Amino acid sequence: MKKDIHPKYVETKVICACGFEYTTRSTKKEIKVDICSNCHPFYTGKTKIIDAAGRVERFRRRFGETKGSKIITAKEKEVMKEQEAATKAAAKKKPTAGRKKSK
Repeated sequence: MKKDIHPKYVETKVICACGFEYTTRSTKKEIKVDICSNCHPFYTGKTKIIDAAGRVERFRRRFGETKGSKIITAKEKEVMKEQEAATKAAAKKKPTAGRKKSK
């Protein structure tokens, strides 16, 4: 290896948002992380809400609705499909009184 071109490899303290700390080695002296193996749901087996809202909701909060189109979430799409199916079913159930038969 060439001398004086590589960064120093030092002992590093890794600090999680949950408060858990451990040491490892890196080129940085301190690393702060949002989630670690001590608090991650995959490793703990507990469910934990990390993000209060999804990406679409964050986008809506930040930018609002666009002028020409409305942003629709997956849940809203399902509700719309159910409503369309209900209106189609109601339309089929209506009697066809007053219609003339064509020849």
